[in-house]
Amino acid sequence: MKTFKLLPAFVLFMACYFVLLTFATGQAYAQETKSSQNSNSISVDELLEKVKHGHRADQVINQERLNTFNQNKQQQSQLLEDAKNTRQAAEALSLQREQTFEDNEQQITLLKERLTERLGSLKELFGVLQLVANDAQGQFDNSLVQIHYPDRSARLNAFSEKMGQVTELPSVQEIEALWFELQREMTESGKIVKSKQPVLLQSGQEVTTDVIRVGTFNLVSDQKYFQRIAETGRIVEYPRQPSSRYMQGAESLADNHGSVIPMTIDPIRGQLIALMGTAPQLTERVQQGGVIGYVIVVLGALVVALAIGRFLYLVYLDNRIQNQLNHLSKPGNNPLGRIIQAYEDNKSENLDHLEIKLGEAVLREVPPINRGLSFLKISAAVAPLLGLLGTVTGMIITFQAITLFGAGDPKLMAGGISQALVTTVLGLIVAIPTLLLHNLVNSKATKITQIIEQEAVALIAMRSESPA
Repeated sequence: MKTFKLLPAFVLFMACYFVLLTFATGQAYAQETKSSQNSNSISVDELLEKVKHGHRADQVINQERLNTFNQNKQQQSQLLEDAKNTRQAAEALSLQREQTFEDNEQQITLLKERLTERLGSLKELFGVLQLVANDAQGQFDNSLVQIHYPDRSARLNAFSEKMGQVTELPSVQEIEALWFELQREMTESGKIVKSKQPVLLQSGQEVTTDVIRVGTFNLVSDQKYFQRIAETGRIVEYPRQPSSRYMQGAESLADNHGSVIPMTIDPIRGQLIALMGTAPQLTERVQQGGVIGYVIVVLGALVVALAIGRFLYLVYLDNRIQNQLNHLSKPGNNPLGRIIQAYEDNKSENLDHLEIKLGEAVLREVPPINRGLSFLKISAAVAPLLGLLGTVTGMIITFQAITLFGAGDPKLMAGGISQALVTTVLGLIVAIPTLLLHNLVNSKATKITQIIEQEAVALIAMRSESPA
């Protein structure tokens, strides 16, 4: 009940509070608005005053510039007049120079014609000398003699340039110098000269050692051939030396004391030796055949070993049988001796039984004699087939390379073609001797078999002719 009595008083208090709060807020807003208006009016006045002062200052500056321009007007007119005079003088000088240039061109043309008339056939001579000097310089740069006379190329180059000019003629001494260099090149081609030269070994190490120059053909050092690189002038060991039969002269040249020795020379200054060094050896050729090439080589080795072994065995049996033929009464440990022993054991039997026993003995002795012949015969047929297989495989590789990279680069096709040709050659190399060995061994085995069969038939005939 007390709560309901205090409620009207509380509502009256709150109403008075809100009225006072609204009045205070309105007073504050009015004061702020008035202050803002006063501030804006002062800023505009100041701005207007500043614009007035700035306009006056610009007028003063423009007036000063106008006064200055009026004062210098006479001076600018004088400068313009000077520039026009200078241009007229330059144009007059240009016309004078053009006339002088035309006169000089005419004079030069006349002098050239007069020089050509006076030179006459000498002009052709100088052209020939220039051509000879250029050719000689190219030959000397690639010559082995260059290691002893490295300065002659510069002299020939200067002489050639001088021959191409018309302002200075060569002297007789310079022409004789060209002749002397050509003569010296021919003379040095017949000499063997030993000198100390820096050489680059295959290991990459550069050493100074004795180098023997054989004319203009070979460079030999430490029983090896070397080459001279024309672009750099360095002496370099060949990556691979030629085969041993070409190295005898290089090996004996260092220890020679005036005697005549056989020597292999390269007439094209080392290119043949380089080509011979790049030629594949026997093992490298077999490697080019790939897996099929190795199979053919192994097959050939087995065939040769088997054929030699069987042939020696048959020769041994043939000797034993020949000895047995001389001593039929004493059967030994050999095919014929065992057949004779079978006859001795069964000669008391009837003729049919004896014939069966001897036939059985002959059939027992024939297989060991013919052992291995079938393998030799098959190998003679299989070897070329393996070579054909390698040929087909190599051609497949070649066509794949052509498909991927085209036929522009022969090196891409060389591997497949090499494998194709190498396997074919290996197959034929194995097949031909195998066929010959098979015929040789087969003929020996056939001879022994015929001797055994003939003796067996002879024993049966002898038993049939004897009285019962």
